[in-house]
Amino acid sequence: MYEPIRDKSVHSTVDGPNPDFPHRSREEELDIQLAGHLAALLAVTDELRAAQASADLDTAAERLAEQVGRLRGGRTPVRASTSGRRDHGTAALHRRAHALAGRALVVAASRADTAAAILAAERMDAHTAALEPRELASR
Repeated sequence: MYEPIRDKSVHSTVDGPNPDFPHRSREEELDIQLAGHLAALLAVTDELRAAQASADLDTAAERLAEQVGRLRGGRTPVRASTSGRRDHGTAALHRRAHALAGRALVVAASRADTAAAILAAERMDAHTAALEPRELASR
């Protein structure tokens, strides 16, 4: 009634893992994810630096770039130019940076990367502190 299957199924992995397909470990995937979150946080930090000069933001940007470089095997991250000052809402940038730092903290904790977790937690605190006077004034 039915015709027998003559070819191998494209969905099965009977032969084992395909050596032509790159496989990553869980740690490598978490490194990639953490580097992405920290790079996004670095980009927002650079935007904040363009909007408001601060020694804290400069230090944070350097530490973030260092961590991204470490996670990417020594490759330095692409940085945004801070020469052209743009007037984005700094409160929105602080909220976005806080959210990105929170994501980085979650991944760093699951990866057991203490240095990145501490940096992400410090950035969350800094962005919360930057938002508090604005949030209280708007109430």
